[in-house]
Amino acid sequence: MAEDADPARRSIGARRNPASADAILEAAEAVLVEAGYAGFSIEAVARRARAGKPTIYRWWPSKAALLLEVYQRQKRVDVPDTGRLEEDLVGFLKNLFAHWRDTSSGSVFRSLIAEAQSDDAAAAALADYALGRRSHTGQMVERARARGEIAVDIDSAVVSDLISSFAWKHLLTNRLDEDEATIRKAVNYVMRGIAAPAG
Repeated sequence: MAEDADPARRSIGARRNPASADAILEAAEAVLVEAGYAGFSIEAVARRARAGKPTIYRWWPSKAALLLEVYQRQKRVDVPDTGRLEEDLVGFLKNLFAHWRDTSSGSVFRSLIAEAQSDDAAAAALADYALGRRSHTGQMVERARARGEIAVDIDSAVVSDLISSFAWKHLLTNRLDEDEATIRKAVNYVMRGIAAPAG
């Protein structure tokens, strides 16, 4: 197969050709919908996108890296900014659970976590993603610190990990239909540990 089988979308080397990259990501989403995670392969994506496997591997070093970009492209989770950390975290978790439950993203991410247990490339891709996610969630915590809502010595990365752990546990056990009261209880326990001292 040619390096990029569609002459209208010639590869431009290590730098991505936007048209080719979009075609590959769209093909990856389509393969995922049709074949599921078990039937997903770089070969199937290359055929559907009319792209060469070397092009795909140059831009995404592993199947996991490609799937994570598909996941991020699909992800539409609002991060609230209500002026209160408890409400922000509850709103974020409700939005995340709904997104995982109502789209294919939950099953994609669950499978990536499973693959990361035995595949070094998947583990590395997931670790990179989690680092970025931690920073993003940590912004809510940093806003609360600036408002004086939480103690000044609280590590926002640890708080982010606690929230992610709660979310991932529900994803992995397929318990994404928790009601708001259960989510709020978990967030309230975290808030008790990080609240600024009274007075």
